Amino acid sequence: MTAPSREGQPEQRAGGDRPGGAAAERGLARAEELVARAVLWGALGLLAAGGVAHLAGAPGVRDAAWLAVGSAGALWSGLLVVAALARGRLGVDAIAVLAIAGALAVGELLAAAVVTTMLASGRVLEERAARRARVELTALVARAPRTARRYEAGRAVEIPAGEVQPGDLLVVGPGEVVPVDGRVASELAVLDEAALTGEAAPVERPRGDAVPSGVVNAGGPFDLRATTTAAGSTYAGIVRLVDQASAASSPFVRMADRYAAWFLPLTVAVAAGAWLASGDPVRAVAVLVVATPCPLILAAPVAIVSGLSRAARRGVIMKGGAALERLAAARTLVLDKTGTLTSGRPEVAEVVTTGDLGADQVLALAASLDQVSPHVLAGPIVQAALDRGLDLLLPEGVEELPGRGIRGRVGDRVVTAGKAAFAAPAPRPEAWRAAQRRAAADGTMTVFVGVDGAPAGVILLRDEVRADAARTIRRMRQSGIDRVVLATGDRAEIAEAVGAVVGADLVLAERLPEDKLAVIDAERRRGGVIMVGDGINDAAALALADVGVALGARGATVASEAADVVLTVDRLDRLAAAMDIAGRSRRIALESVLAGMGLSLAAMGLAAWGLLAPVAGALVQEAIDVAVIANALRAAREARSRSRLDGPDVELWRRFRADHDRLRPIVADIRHVADALDTDPIPRLLPRLERLRTQLVEELEPHERAEGAELYPILDRLLGSPDATATMNRAHVEISHYIRRLDRLVDQLRDHGPDEGDVAELRRVLYGLHAIADLHFVQEEQGYFALLDDNSPDGPAR
Repeated sequence: MTAPSREGQPEQRAGGDRPGGAAAERGLARAEELVARAVLWGALGLLAAGGVAHLAGAPGVRDAAWLAVGSAGALWSGLLVVAALARGRLGVDAIAVLAIAGALAVGELLAAAVVTTMLASGRVLEERAARRARVELTALVARAPRTARRYEAGRAVEIPAGEVQPGDLLVVGPGEVVPVDGRVASELAVLDEAALTGEAAPVERPRGDAVPSGVVNAGGPFDLRATTTAAGSTYAGIVRLVDQASAASSPFVRMADRYAAWFLPLTVAVAAGAWLASGDPVRAVAVLVVATPCPLILAAPVAIVSGLSRAARRGVIMKGGAALERLAAARTLVLDKTGTLTSGRPEVAEVVTTGDLGADQVLALAASLDQVSPHVLAGPIVQAALDRGLDLLLPEGVEELPGRGIRGRVGDRVVTAGKAAFAAPAPRPEAWRAAQRRAAADGTMTVFVGVDGAPAGVILLRDEVRADAARTIRRMRQSGIDRVVLATGDRAEIAEAVGAVVGADLVLAERLPEDKLAVIDAERRRGGVIMVGDGINDAAALALADVGVALGARGATVASEAADVVLTVDRLDRLAAAMDIAGRSRRIALESVLAGMGLSLAAMGLAAWGLLAPVAGALVQEAIDVAVIANALRAAREARSRSRLDGPDVELWRRFRADHDRLRPIVADIRHVADALDTDPIPRLLPRLERLRTQLVEELEPHERAEGAELYPILDRLLGSPDATATMNRAHVEISHYIRRLDRLVDQLRDHGPDEGDVAELRRVLYGLHAIADLHFVQEEQGYFALLDDNSPDGPAR
């Protein structure tokens, strides 16, 4: 088992975000907005007062009012330019200074006042638009838990969340936010995980399940065993990511500044040319006015931040606009396997013992050690021990080594768990080698357990490939990914099997964390690289890749810290959605900038020919700015739905998808019962066979019939043919045939007892039924459910 390390976090990418600078950036932006509002309201008041004085025949008062507005505008815009220069930027605000100063110089006081008003209104509009775009990000920060209730001497005592330590037993009351990552220590916890995952329905977590900080207790009080500190928890990492996202400046926004570097001299040149050609300085002022403020300073930030906010709404946190843009431009995808391409919910299939300890003792010791580990395999081992009613002890002196394993003291024993070479020194017993051979044949994972330096046992775990893995990779290829690499520490035969399922171009097995760095470095020579992982052993590779993506819903917090993008929902297809959002946001930003610049250039041409006066030019430019911002805000909205499903169809699709999740364990149990025929006599196995038969007859078979009668007609309609699902309906017939055959066999075994032929036939039927049912489920999930996803109002395609 690859165990997480609590050593230092990877260094942030050079040129990346500035941790801790977000609060200062937000404070400065807020101060600038307040000044812009003051200038706006003052300008509006004096502009109106000048208009009233004009109508009243008081030109002196009129000119004084408009001169005051223009002078204030010149001073304010000049300060903006100085502030930009202090940050190493010279933007198009310089044009505003020239326009206002020029208007004052030629006596166009009304134009100077109007430009000042428009500049201030543009600033206020930009800040409001950006704040609207950031609403999901700021809401995440506002919910950060600050206190916890810890058991001390049998009483629950409220303490600051920062004082919680791994191993502490906490109580979480109804409606309270879970303060730190941990495992459920009560029988059941009902949680509202919408803040992290976007899923509205409450989720039930049984004893031993991992729970991330930041979710809300939607049921009764439950106990939580802390596995991290508050600073190291999932939600704290997300808050830091949001801070960095707020402070970061995207390459596209910086590219807008580079455009401004040539747009500024172009504007001055056109203005000077118009003046020289006509001899009228007013034309030069009109040219400067229509170029102020250029949409460059408005469109790009609003579109990029809108994309960040929309991604957050989908359960994807991006570390600023730079990450969003690199995600849109990447061409190579590198993936870890366990917990990334697989479900991350392995189940203990068997415990093989090799010493004096029994299977339950080996499992209890390993589970005791894993109670304080956030590793993806730790939870299933703990859960298996709890399901067997085993007593667990709190470990001491735990040490975790990435890519190797975990060790610590449990009671009076030193326990190690992980790879064979780490768990116990050579020579290793034949039972260990036999377990390795069996795992290679079955595609299962192995956790080797050593006790007091001697081999004690091997825990075999099964972890299924995610139903959405292959579909997600296909969608990412459509979004621009042209190479997929699977890099994992698992054995070659397991890695190659998973790679074939998901369609990887290259499979690299038995790679240690440092080996993954070499893989990333090699792939970066071909272009932008996305690395996806969920454990601390992936953290360095996540930091090295152009875009590191961490599965933060159940992954290690340090992986989330090292990543540029964090999926807070345990769904890989959200990565494809994030790539779609990134590409769309960048396209909208580019559209807005180019359209705004084009309109500004056209207006400049009209002003140079004398067809636009300075005041009219200011109004035209303001209309351009409003249009550009409105277009940029499209990035915050969902793309137009391509839905061809109505409400009842969508509900039916959701029902059958939920049925698949519910029936998956039954399909897996068919194989488990078949395997048990090798070790258990039929009389001992008969109750389990009868229970399985009941589940197949009363749950699986009715589900298959209902699919054919209710769901498949919808698919036929979407595919445009009444025979589109004919082959899948044939699979329903085969499944029903095998279930009826199993039904008769179980009756025969119960009534007449087994003979050698009956056992062989039972094995054949069980393995055959499992093969057909499992393949059928995979085909539906990767084919038909994907089609329904893309045609539903809230499917991941948007």
